[in-house]
Amino acid sequence: MAGPNISGTMSSGASSPSGPEFYVRGANDTEARGPFSLEQLTSLAEAGQVTADTFYYEAAKEQWLTLGSSEELKVLLWPEKKKITFKAKEIKSLNVEREGDKPITVQDFLDAAEGKTDETKDKSDPEVIMMKAAIWGTRTAAFTCLISGVALVIPGIDAIISLDPVRILAQPYVLLGVGDVVLGVLLLLGVISLYPLVRFRAVFGLGFLGFLFWTSGQNTALAAVSAGAVGLYFSTICLSYVSLAIAAIFGLGGVIALATLSFS
Repeated sequence: MAGPNISGTMSSGASSPSGPEFYVRGANDTEARGPFSLEQLTSLAEAGQVTADTFYYEAAKEQWLTLGSSEELKVLLWPEKKKITFKAKEIKSLNVEREGDKPITVQDFLDAAEGKTDETKDKSDPEVIMMKAAIWGTRTAAFTCLISGVALVIPGIDAIISLDPVRILAQPYVLLGVGDVVLGVLLLLGVISLYPLVRFRAVFGLGFLGFLFWTSGQNTALAAVSAGAVGLYFSTICLSYVSLAIAAIFGLGGVIALATLSFS
């Protein structure tokens, strides 16, 4: 069913031919549910399965927002109800109970929408796979930054302990390593709005560290930094498991190799 043009689809920002689709999750959920059409989302709102505090993915801003923060969605999902009076009339149910029939629950409805039932498991929406791959991409980028931070901080740990600004500034890797640790922690907390900064870090790290290692003749460290930077960059843009796996191998493999060199 065609719906109004509301931004709430996947990161591609495009609506399906049948209307916009939405991914939702609770405040404490780690996995998103969807995609749901506007009609399905309205049914969930009426059933109390989603509230104004439920988060939905806003593609234009690349972040999760509450449904209550969108005035358009609030009007569509929770319209003001007018008082209507009806004349007393006998209403006959059209549903005919049959022996062996099972009641349909809201969970059954959600499972069918996500392709988890016997009837729909062979019709999995590729956008659901893309959404899950994006979640794993965030985690890959987070661990890549954390390991990179440890690898860069270790050589200058004495300068950090001494709290001597001169000694710290004399270690060009240290400040970059501290920044990597901060980025990694924020990504683990789900702050995906930092993606542009993470990509800049990948490019800057490749240029800055790559130049330092190249001029000092440390070819092994140069290769490790290059692999880590490439993997970190592509882990923020890959939306398929295959490409993400390749990015993870490069990113995590590179920073682990760099950490190994730091401890040796």
